[in-house]
Amino acid sequence: MARYDPAEIEPRWQDQWDREGSFAARAESSQPKYYVLEMFPYPSGRIHMGHVRNYTMGDVVARHKLAQGFNVLHPMGWDAFGMPAENAAMEQGGHPADWTYGNIRDMRAQMKPLGLSIDWSREFATCDPEYYGQQQAMFLDFLEAGLAYRRAAVVNWDPVDMTVLANEQVIDGKGWRSGAEVERRELTQWFFRISDMAEELLDALDGLEHWPEKVRLMQKNWIGRSRGLQFAFSTVGAPEGFDRLEVYSTRPDTLLGATFAAISPDHPLARKLERDDPAVAAFVAECRRTATSEEALETAEKVGLDTGIRVRHPFDESLELPVWIANFILMDYGTGAIFGVPAHDQRDLDFARKYGLDVIDVFESRDAPAPVADVAFVPPKTEAVRYVRGFAGEEVQTGEDAIAAAIALCEAQGVGQGVTRFRLRDWGVSRQRYWGCPIPVVHCPACGVVPERKENLPIQLPRDVSFEHPGNPLERHPTWKHCACPQCGGDATRETDTMDTFVDSSWYFARFTAPRADKPTDPAQAGYWMNVDQYIGGVEHAILHLLYSRFFARAMIATGHLPEHCREPFGALFTQGMVTHEIYLTRDARGRPVYHLPEEVADGRLIATGAAVEVIPSAKMSKSKKNVVDPVTIVRDFGADTARWFILSDSPPERDVEWTAAGAEAAFRHLNRVWRLASELEAAPEDGTPEADLALRRAAHRAIRDVSDGIEGFAFNKSVAALYTLTNALRETTAGRAVRAEALRTMAQLMAPMVPHLAEEVWRMAGGTGLVLAARWPQADPALLTLATITLPIQINGKRRSEIEVARDADRATIEAAALADEQVLKALAGGTPKKLIVVPGRIVNVVV
Repeated sequence: MARYDPAEIEPRWQDQWDREGSFAARAESSQPKYYVLEMFPYPSGRIHMGHVRNYTMGDVVARHKLAQGFNVLHPMGWDAFGMPAENAAMEQGGHPADWTYGNIRDMRAQMKPLGLSIDWSREFATCDPEYYGQQQAMFLDFLEAGLAYRRAAVVNWDPVDMTVLANEQVIDGKGWRSGAEVERRELTQWFFRISDMAEELLDALDGLEHWPEKVRLMQKNWIGRSRGLQFAFSTVGAPEGFDRLEVYSTRPDTLLGATFAAISPDHPLARKLERDDPAVAAFVAECRRTATSEEALETAEKVGLDTGIRVRHPFDESLELPVWIANFILMDYGTGAIFGVPAHDQRDLDFARKYGLDVIDVFESRDAPAPVADVAFVPPKTEAVRYVRGFAGEEVQTGEDAIAAAIALCEAQGVGQGVTRFRLRDWGVSRQRYWGCPIPVVHCPACGVVPERKENLPIQLPRDVSFEHPGNPLERHPTWKHCACPQCGGDATRETDTMDTFVDSSWYFARFTAPRADKPTDPAQAGYWMNVDQYIGGVEHAILHLLYSRFFARAMIATGHLPEHCREPFGALFTQGMVTHEIYLTRDARGRPVYHLPEEVADGRLIATGAAVEVIPSAKMSKSKKNVVDPVTIVRDFGADTARWFILSDSPPERDVEWTAAGAEAAFRHLNRVWRLASELEAAPEDGTPEADLALRRAAHRAIRDVSDGIEGFAFNKSVAALYTLTNALRETTAGRAVRAEALRTMAQLMAPMVPHLAEEVWRMAGGTGLVLAARWPQADPALLTLATITLPIQINGKRRSEIEVARDADRATIEAAALADEQVLKALAGGTPKKLIVVPGRIVNVVV
């Protein structure tokens, strides 16, 4: 008997699928379309089992939909711009393009043996000039539509690498790569006007019923709608032109407890003061050496400087509050100025205690417990409290009601007005880096900032750049940035900033619908394929990538690149768990950890030296910790189908899965069993009993139902479990050969989305015609799902002792007779009669002896 040999089987079927163009997507309106997409990868050089899990899930969906008669689009591309390529060029020499395209070549070679149903003819990388040239064209359209603009902004500046850093690239106040103290510097930057769409982006989340609730909540919190009061304090002792200080507060009900005001180090008033006062200049300079994110400022020590300026309380002009510059106030939220209420804000209380400022209670608990020292009383807005300094006198009400009342009163008295604001800021897209999409504008001494002409696109990156010195190579390139003004023809210079790489990944899904079009999209193709029906990726992209993509879809509609129905580009979203593996390490002479690959370890020791290793259990796969499993090794040793089967079977797909060698071996053994069942078919008896034939048919149709439900519900592990059950039924059956062949063909169809190569083999051996890939998905027969008999347990004196099988519609008398004839009941009765015989139809028989 031939053995199961994935190394022979899998390439053969992949070649056949390629020859027949099985996965080439064509816009055919006669078929319902289905667009399935996994978040495309960054070409870091190697894929690991986390990638395999992501793409296998998408492949299961795509193959299932193909079998259901859908016209499926399942593409693949590469999110290829970004700092890692530039860092590699700095550290290893060479060019970012060579590093990137080499990694793409390697990763594609790793992915292809997995047998994924990808239309590779649509492949592109975001660093392809054909792609980023169309991105530049869209930027110009956004600029014309007012969706892109330029202004000064405070950023994190690394003075060694001479580049802007994102907040997450600032670690303990230092640049993540250079280790230099980061500065907050004001630079002129390009922005997308996402904040104009904040309310729509927030409200539309309620309609995304097929997104995980946790993702919708994360986006809601990030957009952050709030209702508050905006008003102005009149100032005392402020420089000319600063007679009013605008503030915005979401807790105007606490205004009567204000004891100080504070402004951001980047507030115009602080900037004015620093020009004239060395002490202020030194303080704000120190503040600007910290990161700008809310999270970083929240954990940093709260420090401030009293400016000597005062503001008058709007409800008591005799009361003057000191104005401080404080390091925890952000300029880009609200007005960059606040009033502090230490009694009811922990940050304000910490600040007040440090600098000896007053603390005035506005409300207290209805039960009036003793306050806790140095802990602000901050109840939820929905909780009712007693206002001791409320605008309407002492009154019990919730914070929500009090806020509304305070806004209404302030508006009535002309103090300010109610304003709805959003936490979401405009998207800064400028990056002082080489390896990114050039921003297609020109700076002309005569004409100012001028958009490049579309006929001159793409503005390609120059190849002859050097990374020997810090900073942006485009800035110091001898010729690239020098050009003619598109408007007047005079000498001008190009914009040397490139776009944030989030821009590249915010519209790639639309480009896949027509990847070779001479415009960003082909309206007909986009109209047919969009939206993405099923999007799959990691929850780490739940906020920025998904939010930016939702903005981009709206911006592309506004500029004519997508039809109106594409406002929400992803109809359904699934966020999968991670693949984990043990970490193996030894220690060097100084006690520092030395990490080892899984293949270097056996039985808790290094294979090469026999040294014992420390084991850290179940950690996310990480190249730096070397706890990665190379799919190429798994495919070589066990085959792609084994990797796919294990990754789908071990746990629900939204949870983490731990890769183990034992698990992979168990999966391989199971697939061998399936192979043997198919290869032994010819030796099976021609005929079986009617009962055995019917039982196997029932098992096959239950598997159809359960596997289908599992795939549709993203419970692939349940589908796998149903196939294990069907395998066991086939192993134990005495059914005839024809019925076995029928069940094996059904099994092949049900396994095809998960282990497509083995499925093709089983289909062929069981007499299937054509490719199982092209066979329509089987439908469960309801009549075969309903069992003709049921099993009822028998309790004797309260303990389960036996069971009987009776017809599902058996009457009480029939059940009683069957129970009294049971061997265990007869033994217990010992020739007598039961005291009681209780039948609960469909559930149980109770015998009292």
